[in-house]
Amino acid sequence: MPLWLHWVVLGLVAGSLAKYLMPGRDPSGCIVTILLGIVGAVVGGVIGTRLGWGAVTAAHFDPRSLALATLGAIVVLGLGRLVRRL
Repeated sequence: MPLWLHWVVLGLVAGSLAKYLMPGRDPSGCIVTILLGIVGAVVGGVIGTRLGWGAVTAAHFDPRSLALATLGAIVVLGLGRLVRRL
């Protein structure tokens, strides 16, 4: 499987988990959810690396990568909600 497809799957799963854990009126759709998860994976990777928890990798399934990507997606989702309120 190509690497970009791993990122898309990781983005879809992490974005879906973030939307499930933070219910509310957010833009929906597969593309938005995938982009949320991919951006969340980048943010989660930065957070995880800074705190010494590891990094996000999409080369193979790693529960830690999924957890960091979901955490990052929750942060992005929360920031998006704050920006929309202003």
